[in-house]
Amino acid sequence: MTRAATLPLFHLYGDPPEDQAFDFIHVETIASRSARHAWTIHAHRHRNLFQILLITAGGGDMSHETATRPFTAPCAILVPATVAHGFRFRPTETAGWVISFTEDVGHGLGTAADAALARLRMLAADPVVPIGGEAEAERLAGLAHALHEEHFLARDGYRLALRAWLALIAIGVARLAARRERGRTPAPTGGAGEPVVEALRHLVEEHFRRERQLAFYAGRLAMTADRLNDHVKRASGVTVGHLIRQRIVTEAKRQLVFTSQPIHEIGYELSFADPSHFTRFFRRQTGLTPQAFREQGGG
Repeated sequence: MTRAATLPLFHLYGDPPEDQAFDFIHVETIASRSARHAWTIHAHRHRNLFQILLITAGGGDMSHETATRPFTAPCAILVPATVAHGFRFRPTETAGWVISFTEDVGHGLGTAADAALARLRMLAADPVVPIGGEAEAERLAGLAHALHEEHFLARDGYRLALRAWLALIAIGVARLAARRERGRTPAPTGGAGEPVVEALRHLVEEHFRRERQLAFYAGRLAMTADRLNDHVKRASGVTVGHLIRQRIVTEAKRQLVFTSQPIHEIGYELSFADPSHFTRFFRRQTGLTPQAFREQGGG
């Protein structure tokens, strides 16, 4: 693997990041961008875009954080904001759609669609969602085509129409993802605590490199430390400390696999004062040293 100096951050792939992106919906065919890049989209991130890929023909491999996941049509692929991802599509054979939207659009779609998007974010830990039947695959492809037509023609009322088509796609994929989960061990649903966990995740994303203390996050959320921990444990089954450590490990893995940055610099950027402290932390969380993890290419 050829490593870059840093893991690229894009708005859309190849475009510079746009920190002020707001009220943004974009749809394009897979071939329109991938064919220009030899059907390979190298590992990268988006700061505030959620993406749904609908694969209608062909397939390939997805890099999802530091793991590789194969996919075959028909399927949907879920990519939440900030997740490191890339694709190697089967050249000329693969077809489908890439739908990108900022999180504010998702939150403004209405109660049912907003719940579907929250469900998608939770289920995106397993990002490839098979589409079982031909009828369902054709229905979702038709919705994506309608979304693309509205986006391209920009007729009167098209912004409202874009949201309607996007909501139908999000709900449809969420139903497929939920169907996939049947028969698996049920996960905690979160109930009343779920909005708190969502707010915490946003805070952790912003501050995890410097802030590790429960008291800091509890203060930002105007809660006591004990109350915040209780909310998070009921909603997710883990502690606040676990979520913070998980985010630090995820970032360390990204830098180790996708960049050529020296290991001691990765540790310093994650606020470990001494390389040995970083090594001990990483080995305790993963069972491997940072060097061993880099040499085996993640996993």
